[in-house]
Amino acid sequence: MTEASIDRAHYDFARYVDIRRWCSYWHQAQETLALQPDSVLEIGVGNGLYRALLRQLGCGVTSVDVNASLQPDHVGSVTALPFADGSYACVVAFQVLEHLPYEDFRTALTEMRRVARGHVLLSLPDAGKVWRGSLDLGRREHRWMVDKPLSKSRRHRVTGDHQWEIGKRGYPAKRIVEDLGACGLEVLRNYRAAENPYHRFLVCRKLPPA
Repeated sequence: MTEASIDRAHYDFARYVDIRRWCSYWHQAQETLALQPDSVLEIGVGNGLYRALLRQLGCGVTSVDVNASLQPDHVGSVTALPFADGSYACVVAFQVLEHLPYEDFRTALTEMRRVARGHVLLSLPDAGKVWRGSLDLGRREHRWMVDKPLSKSRRHRVTGDHQWEIGKRGYPAKRIVEDLGACGLEVLRNYRAAENPYHRFLVCRKLPPA
């Protein structure tokens, strides 16, 4: 099993956090807080913003990462989490699992489900092409997004740290949802952030053993 250990410099704020990614942090926080978890395990520290924000909002977050230089609370792999069954109310991995070879995807999901008591939250890159628009309604802005018709999926080329992406050839969103179900996770919400369609969010509930 190969698991990427990303250099800390990759998360430099000026280079890593643009306005679209900043909006994704809002979705990460909103989806987590809506579940009202008493404990959260964050897989993949990144630049630390999610952990800092949730702690500031009164939500206890523990982090785990393979890269000790990112200063996680625990050093460990998502495919072999160093925690007992049901240790955390909610387990999250935002823009993390695409760094694993896809053959390790189910292993990671199974581990996340094992450690979670209630829910698993994911965001994954989605390269599918869309048209976006917005309508200013005064105090509120309505955003919309539709898939581009007849657009063909491209073959994924590993040019960075991503081993695969949703919307690339062989990785349709349907396959990801099916794999989640096979690992005992029911998808409650499945959407692409209108502000940042490259990020697809999946809110999952842990199913009891069959």
